[in-house]
Amino acid sequence: MDWLRASACDLGRGIGAGRIDPVELTDAYLEAANAHPFRDRIYARLTPDRARHEALAARERAKSGLRASMLDGVPVSWKDLFDTAGIATEAGCRLLAGRVPGRDARVLQTATAQGLVCLGKTHMTELAFSGLGLNPMTATPPNAHDPALVAGGSSSGAAVSVALGLAAAGIGSDTGGSVRIPAAWNGLVGLKTTHGRLSLKGVVPLVESFDTVGPLTRTVEDATECLAALEGGRAADLRGASLNSLRLGVLETVALENVRSAPLSAFDDAVARLAGAGAHVTRLHVPEVAAALDLAGALFTAEAWAIWGEEIDARPDLVFQPVRDRFRSGEGYPASEVIRAWRRLREIRAIWSERTAALDAVLLPSSAILPPDAARLLSDSAYFTAENLLALRNTRIGNLMGLCALTLPTGHPMCGIALMGRPGGEEKLLRIGAAAEAALG
Repeated sequence: MDWLRASACDLGRGIGAGRIDPVELTDAYLEAANAHPFRDRIYARLTPDRARHEALAARERAKSGLRASMLDGVPVSWKDLFDTAGIATEAGCRLLAGRVPGRDARVLQTATAQGLVCLGKTHMTELAFSGLGLNPMTATPPNAHDPALVAGGSSSGAAVSVALGLAAAGIGSDTGGSVRIPAAWNGLVGLKTTHGRLSLKGVVPLVESFDTVGPLTRTVEDATECLAALEGGRAADLRGASLNSLRLGVLETVALENVRSAPLSAFDDAVARLAGAGAHVTRLHVPEVAAALDLAGALFTAEAWAIWGEEIDARPDLVFQPVRDRFRSGEGYPASEVIRAWRRLREIRAIWSERTAALDAVLLPSSAILPPDAARLLSDSAYFTAENLLALRNTRIGNLMGLCALTLPTGHPMCGIALMGRPGGEEKLLRIGAAAEAALG
């Protein structure tokens, strides 16, 4: 078994069977990360002392037959907005340079109790406010397929650490697509959890009304076990998962508008393969989704500015201009408009729930575009803004509707297919995802 390319669950099974030593496994990942030419563009900082201490504890539990979970002893990376006790947590932003929390984020505490080994903290978009992954202020992780391209954001380093064999899984956050975009663009599985399912205590906020925690992994099984480890619960049972007779709806209109040829072709091919595996595919029309997307300014940017505006205004030169401008676009929304937007969104969520009640999941392209060229994004702010909005358009639907969502590789490079489930329906969605993964190869 190639430890650096194996699934997290296969590594966990190897530890449980006595074939893999957690300390040797952790050292293998640390050595690979340190030796990689893009180490400093992927990891903001490695945590070797913590990792080896946790791996030693995992070794002892394995010897005693007291493993805490399937992933006990498996090394993972953490996006640099999860607080780590005594270790800098800077959220990809120079405004937070030197910020050292006194305790771990709640989800990191829980995952550590479940035996996950913390390899280090990965680079990300500044304060998680871009879907592209470009960050000239700290570091821009390279796309795993082509280093000239961006990796997707904001969990960019988390995705690349897994895709390049420098972590067995990565833990990221998703406010408008920040797990699913980098997962899709780097050939991974990405799970956006339902808002409120996983604790945000000790997670640097962007938009607290929409922030969620989720894993980026090599397989659906890995995502399932990571979710269980993050909440200290039981993993969904994926055995016997099948697409036979499942009702899947392809979201029409806005989700398929202006989708570029490669991701659209990949999506159509993936849908055909799901249908060929027994799924019943229908077309879904919910025109109110477009109206929900139009509310994003009042819902997302107004809250982001309320949280970060004073600090950005105090030291504006420490934030990349397009990101700074995006924050500032939330400055002018009056409270009345924000309240009206939330009232309208609740109405649209009710419509969505009614229109999708007969479906098991809703399908759409994970992103309407392929990852753009980093140099062009850096030199053309208008291009940055346009590509960022289009990259996040489809993923943001899941956040606005309050859903759980999963992106899977289609087999076409840098193109994902997204499946959206009901709020709190991660277990069912992951079973559908496991069956879809098998159909997609």
